Amino acid sequence: MSKELNNISKYLSYLLRHEPESVGLSLDENGWASIDELIEKTVDFKLNRDLIEIVVGTNDKKRFSISGDGLQIRANQGHSIDVELELTPIQPPQFLVHGTAERFVESIRVQGLNKMQRQHVHLSESKAVAENVGSRYGKPVLLNISAKEMFDDGFKFYKSANNVWLVDSVSPKYINEM
Repeated sequence: MSKELNNISKYLSYLLRHEPESVGLSLDENGWASIDELIEKTVDFKLNRDLIEIVVGTNDKKRFSISGDGLQIRANQGHSIDVELELTPIQPPQFLVHGTAERFVESIRVQGLNKMQRQHVHLSESKAVAENVGSRYGKPVLLNISAKEMFDDGFKFYKSANNVWLVDSVSPKYINEM
């Protein structure tokens, strides 16, 4: 992805996950925004439908979805604003992975994983993805999450459109360092 496309992707993440009101963009209760309104209200970039489709299609993390009718766009997960992503609870695999920075591990041992400003804790089936996430904040540490045990204990898991596993929290008893 070119630097310009990467910058547009970050901008779309900011608007669709955190601050749509910064440009007066309206999201519905499910996080969908009109592509026409997004194009009209964006001043930081010269957006058009083709460019938006390229950003959505080439984003390596598949952060965005375009509606079936092609008229709307939304972020797949990671919102700090209240949206209902219409996800159905499903059974996770036996283990999932969470990537974090070494400096957070002691706190996680005590408090577990909490969603903080986001709607969910993000987990992955991929060690490589989790390591990449953890490395954004410092020396990465991978945590093995006993997801099936959590599910059996009544925790609800969801899987986003871009294959990120979502859960409200993870108690320390379900976490082991890899």
